Order: sequence, then structure tokens, then C-alpha cells
Amino acid sequence: MPNFDSNDPDVSTIQRLMESRPETESVARFNPGPGICRLELTFDIEALRNALDECLAKASYQGGMQAQGFSALPLTQRPGQTEWTDNDLSGRYWLRADDRYVEEPREDLVPEIEFSAFNPEFKGTYFEYVHQELTKRFPIGRTRVLSKTQYNCNSWHRDPEPRLHIPVISNPGSLFVVNHHVTHLPADGSVYFTDTRGYHTALNGGETDRVHIVAALAYDQITD
Repeated sequence: MPNFDSNDPDVSTIQRLMESRPETESVARFNPGPGICRLELTFDIEALRNALDECLAKASYQGGMQAQGFSALPLTQRPGQTEWTDNDLSGRYWLRADDRYVEEPREDLVPEIEFSAFNPEFKGTYFEYVHQELTKRFPIGRTRVLSKTQYNCNSWHRDPEPRLHIPVISNPGSLFVVNHHVTHLPADGSVYFTDTRGYHTALNGGETDRVHIVAALAYDQITD
């Protein structure tokens, strides 16, 4: 190996960094941080997966972004609702989309509190029990099954309200990022609070689809 100038601070920095290897085990576990924590509430993971199969046997994923790897299955609705618009399935968010770094809104605000009824198509499934348990504890708005295909990432954005995530199918390459904190959310029946009022994204760097139940917490929404 050539002799490099050890007086160059960058040379000495890189040499020091090469003296050890990165730790590679904790990335496959949940690591709490600002904006994301695991609740005490848990559900049966096998029952969740069986319910997913039941629901997909009755209905297909919806949404206008399926070609981009984002699909939704609505578990809640406005009372009497029979059809969902793309805005219902996505809703208001803000992002800085380009090198101007200017924050801009996308889509219309969805009043989460309106989505108070469980989708009758999925009545009697374990997902209905999950919704009942959540609504005993929190004001719950839109509750959706969200699927993300392999090697796929959401936009870097913020939402009007925080969300609860219940992973149903996952893999170690599936990560959630809130502001500067990133972690894996294992699909083990856990319920995770994610403060999606901050900038966040979900990415799936694994070789299988990632499927989460995502329930909006219908507290006061941010409007700007």
C-alpha cells in the first residue's frame, strides 16, 4: 500500500475509521428514538396474517399509486361510504419536492374523525378486533392496510397527524425514518407510535412486500 501523508487530517481520519468494522446486528431490531416508540399493546401476529388473507380474498388493494408500489386496503370509512377516492386513501401531506427546498402541500386535507365506521366488508375478521381495541384507547381515524413492494420508498414528507403502525408482513430491509431517526419495525404483533407530523418516509429494501396496518390518530390536525 502506498505511503499517504499522515499530516493530512482526512488521511488520518480515514485510517482511524478503518481500524474497526461497523456493528451490523442491531439494524434487524427495533430501536426507539425521537418520534417513534413501541406501545405496550400487542396483537397475535398469526391472527393478523390470517386476517390479511381473509380480507384480500374479499377485496383488492386500491389507490392510484399502485404502479409506484403503494397500495391501500381501507379498513375504516365514513358511515355509509361505499367508494374511496384516491384522496381518501392518501390525503394531505407536505414535502420539499425539488432543489428549490420549498415546502408545498399535496392533496386535500382528510378529516380523520369522519372515518369512524369499520368497513363492513371485513366485519368479523381479526382486523375488526384490532380496530375495536385501538378505539378503546385512542381517537382513531382512517385505518388502512398499506402495502409497499420490494425495493420501494415513499416520498419524504410530513402529515397532519401521527399514526400507529402494526407490521403484518416485514423483512429486515423494511425501515421507517422519522426526521433523523431510522429503525426497523419487526412484524411480531407490536404496535408502534410514529410521529408522522415530522418528516418521514417508509422504505422497503428487502426482497418481499411490506404490509402494515396504519391507523391515523384523530387528534387535532396540523393544517399548515
